[in-house]
Amino acid sequence: MKLLVQPGDGITPLIKGINSAKNCIEIAIFRFDRREIEMALGNAVKRGVHVNALIAYTNRGGEKNLRALELRLLAAGVTVARTADDLVRYHGKFMIVDQRELYLLAFNFTYLDIEHSRSFGIITTNNKLVQEAGKLFEADKNREPYTPAVAAFVVSPANARKQLSSFIKGAKNELLIYDPEISDPAMIRLLDERAKAGVDIRIIGRLSRASANLKVRKLPQLRLHTRTMIRDGRDAFVGSQSLRPAELDSRREVGIIFRDSRVVSRLNKTFQSDWESKEQPGEQVVAEETPHLTKVAKKIAKAVAKELPPMTPVLESTVKDLVGARTDVKMNAKEFEATVKDAVKEAVKQAVTDAVEGAAVSKEAPKP
Repeated sequence: MKLLVQPGDGITPLIKGINSAKNCIEIAIFRFDRREIEMALGNAVKRGVHVNALIAYTNRGGEKNLRALELRLLAAGVTVARTADDLVRYHGKFMIVDQRELYLLAFNFTYLDIEHSRSFGIITTNNKLVQEAGKLFEADKNREPYTPAVAAFVVSPANARKQLSSFIKGAKNELLIYDPEISDPAMIRLLDERAKAGVDIRIIGRLSRASANLKVRKLPQLRLHTRTMIRDGRDAFVGSQSLRPAELDSRREVGIIFRDSRVVSRLNKTFQSDWESKEQPGEQVVAEETPHLTKVAKKIAKAVAKELPPMTPVLESTVKDLVGARTDVKMNAKEFEATVKDAVKEAVKQAVTDAVEGAAVSKEAPKP
């Protein structure tokens, strides 16, 4: 198993992986502007390698780029499929070479993620993980249901909440977390419980609500993009899912849980260095979400939620249609409305963030 640390390791390991392919490459793409990788895929086709690209049906702020990428890849001889639209987003990033080597990435194939962001990737030849990634690729390519069979292969919404909850519960002494935004109430409660039990929990990123038990710091010198957890210095999770409701329950996110002493040691050292780092005078960082953006997004989300019509009549009518006039069905209208409004706020906030990130990616990418 190998660890990619961004920025620093760059795209060279990815290019080497593509160039080593003898038979086939499967690559799942959410954002993409690295022409070097595109050229390597085209050259692989020329060598007789069957290249299969699965491209997200949308990413807010960058859909036009995705459609242009599809056309260029098709012209180069790549077999292209588009994900379904049944989930809010298809945000997973991975590549499989010759059905023997998996590149599981927390970063996109973009300049912004690779050159200006703290992120990680895992390269593994573990057969179970490779085969399970291939199974997911085929399911999403053919728009068929995916049923997880390997606990260490973490897929949202299939098994992510269960596996990541279990990972957190297993912490005995220390839990180090990179996460742009932790906002899932159940996950925050779980983190609080472990902290109260004596686990030292440190978070680089953002927590949606303050907790006296959890230590939180921003990453001052880099944009934060990875979602990573290091448990007790032995086990780690690297993937694309934050501990947020949307990324656990309604989007396609992919990650892996593993134990590899060398990889975990490097992750741990990187975290410790980032935790101790301080902002340099005059330094400007491309942030995952600037404070101004967060404030604007929350304001817009609150305004949209406020304008929602009363939902109690709709709820009562729907329940009556489903179960008839039964009197033993209890409804909590206030809880229902609060849940819907929270979901709307989260969706609007994410839409604003995605639009800005998409603009940043487009600005960073070189002109063809």
